[in-house]
Amino acid sequence: MKFLIVGLGNIGDEYVHTRHNIGFDVVNAFVQKHSGNFKVERLAYVSTIKWKAKTIVCICPTTFMNLSGNAVKYWMDKEKISIENILVIVDELALPLSKMRLKSSGSDGGHNGLKSIAAMLATNAYPRLRFGIGNEYPKGKQADFVLSKWKKAEESMVKMKIEKATECIESFISRGISLTMNDVNNSEYSL
Repeated sequence: MKFLIVGLGNIGDEYVHTRHNIGFDVVNAFVQKHSGNFKVERLAYVSTIKWKAKTIVCICPTTFMNLSGNAVKYWMDKEKISIENILVIVDELALPLSKMRLKSSGSDGGHNGLKSIAAMLATNAYPRLRFGIGNEYPKGKQADFVLSKWKKAEESMVKMKIEKATECIESFISRGISLTMNDVNNSEYSL
């Protein structure tokens, strides 16, 4: 049984630990938790983990956000992973920091990374974990907001939610999407 876990983000020091890169941060945390290491491979940083008799291929695309689909399609085909065993972790403006949302399909919600994946896979029917980043920004400043670092007051919450997101990945792999959706989608996180 093989899984593809995809963290969305942008490469480059200026994007490290920004809201838009939370997908990278979650996948990094998952790989560290399972004592994995990333290697630079085709179109992505890649780490392969064995856990509970399953092979989990974790990628952080090196293509920039709006071309994420290229990496997802390449690794999905190369590793022969079925679409229902993919999980994409992405930042979500429409959710407050206290929430995450797991879905088996859905629209891209204007997110360029999800748009690229849907275009490359020719479907919106792939699992995704949306990590709420809030939307407290002035009109017209959305891009600045998503590319900004977390506020000091948010950092503890973000750290705790990253841990919850790694547990969500484990649950998705071991228990399946339906049970995991019930847990994640009904949770409100607080410190």
